[in-house]
Amino acid sequence: MRLKVCYHDNCFDGLSSAAVFTRFFLECVDPSAEVEYQGLAHRAGDPFGPDLFDGDVNAVVDFRYTQSPRLDWYFDHHVSAFQEEGDEAHFRADASGKKFWDPEAKSCTKFLARVAKAKFGFDPTPMQHLIDWADLIDSAKFPSAKAAVELEGAALQLMTLIEAEKDPAVLHGLIRRMQHETLESIAVTPEIRAKIDELLARHRRNVELIRERVSVEGGIVFYDIADQGIDNVNKFIPYYLHPECRYGVNVTASKKRAKVSIGTNPWATFVRTHDLAKMAEKYGGGGHPVVAAISFPPDQLERARAVAAELAAKLRT
Repeated sequence: MRLKVCYHDNCFDGLSSAAVFTRFFLECVDPSAEVEYQGLAHRAGDPFGPDLFDGDVNAVVDFRYTQSPRLDWYFDHHVSAFQEEGDEAHFRADASGKKFWDPEAKSCTKFLARVAKAKFGFDPTPMQHLIDWADLIDSAKFPSAKAAVELEGAALQLMTLIEAEKDPAVLHGLIRRMQHETLESIAVTPEIRAKIDELLARHRRNVELIRERVSVEGGIVFYDIADQGIDNVNKFIPYYLHPECRYGVNVTASKKRAKVSIGTNPWATFVRTHDLAKMAEKYGGGGHPVVAAISFPPDQLERARAVAAELAAKLRT
């Protein structure tokens, strides 16, 4: 039997969810299953291609919902999981007992582990270190912006690799190793260590680039590095550079998309009055109340910049 696991690409929680789901499935459902992986990225239009669900059993973790009759297992925690008309009604009408959603969960990984234990008898204890890190990273519960940006330790360094790596084979290899190895043992593997060291050097350059580009107005920190061809950067850099800000807005771009990201400073003390997921949904994006993003086709960079300006203006009010 062939299991296809689709996960939120370039996301520590996405890969961790895929790892926990795979171990659960192999231990509690079918130990003989052959597992394949497919990363999914938020983008304009339908992210689910017609041939995506080609496994005997198909799963989606840490990503938006689809009404495809080929979807067998589903776990997610995004408040914007249901983006197409009829999605939520379809989800709630499902009687398979294999589709789960909790928008209150801080991470999909911990939510998945909890449900698999309670409903299917899975023992997540051997993966608890990974589960705890995924929950901390996805909920941005770092003790400080310094810790989130200076990236000391295996988990945060692997987070950096996962967010930047473009080779699916590397990411899928990480998912397989996460099921049985510690993050520390993965991070010191020579080929992984070399990638991490290169990325940390690039990360330090990104900090300086954003330091040069960033502006602050009305408690909103903003930067545009779309001309650099950088799709993902550490989202905590603005709060590290300007700890007094409340929200952050930025524009990035790659060959595949133009992207607007909006976030809340986790270390700022203020009463949050904006739901960022709902703000992003108005432009076809989504995420969580405290962090969200919108993807545009690569030829719509100017549209992305206009939306970023609109969102920054709304957040200043």
